[in-house]
Amino acid sequence: MDAAGYTTLNRQSGLMREMAVVANNLANASTTGFRREGVVFSEYVAAMDRDPSLSMAHASGRHVDLGQATISQTGGSFDFAIQGDGFFLIETPEGERLTRAGSFTPSAEGELVTPDGYRLLDAGGAPVFIPPDARAVAMASDGTLSANGEPIARIGLWQPTDPMALRHQSGTLFAADALEPMEGGVVLQGMLEDSNVEPVSEITRMITVQRAYEMGQKFLDAEDQRVRGVIQALGR
Repeated sequence: MDAAGYTTLNRQSGLMREMAVVANNLANASTTGFRREGVVFSEYVAAMDRDPSLSMAHASGRHVDLGQATISQTGGSFDFAIQGDGFFLIETPEGERLTRAGSFTPSAEGELVTPDGYRLLDAGGAPVFIPPDARAVAMASDGTLSANGEPIARIGLWQPTDPMALRHQSGTLFAADALEPMEGGVVLQGMLEDSNVEPVSEITRMITVQRAYEMGQKFLDAEDQRVRGVIQALGR
């Protein structure tokens, strides 16, 4: 296979990866706190001594869109939405993770947990405990959570020390090597932040990727026919 074929195959592989990312975005268009992703294409140039240089496209990175999504009112005492920057800090079996999904419920032990059972951590990195006799649960503007008029915890916001070190793990979870408290964001009670995926834009993007892939496939088919023709002509 010549350079044109290898270059096209490399591009086709990247387009398949981008299509998978778009499909995942669409599948999570209704997932609370989900952040849409994009594929980052980079160029690799192989410099030859005698032959012309070869340029290859690699879809080696992903870009996470951290833009603010719509906030919907739920009225739930343990539904929290972040307005502005920052993440909630939760504890998972793999370590501490960041998330914008703020739907929590008290566990049997009285700790606020995610739907997957991961514990919500407060501004000091400790689990948030809800007393069993708690009736009126309210949150102040600074994130202080009170039950029956008594403060019980302060919901803190966190961010990676190095913004470039933020890594998407799975679903709505993110990881970073080092974390620090985040100032400026506001936590709203009784609300949830929606996914920031725009279905119409993603469908348009999917069509564009599909057409680009089809054009690449037509080129490969034409190259295959050309090579076959040359081999048949030389074999006569």
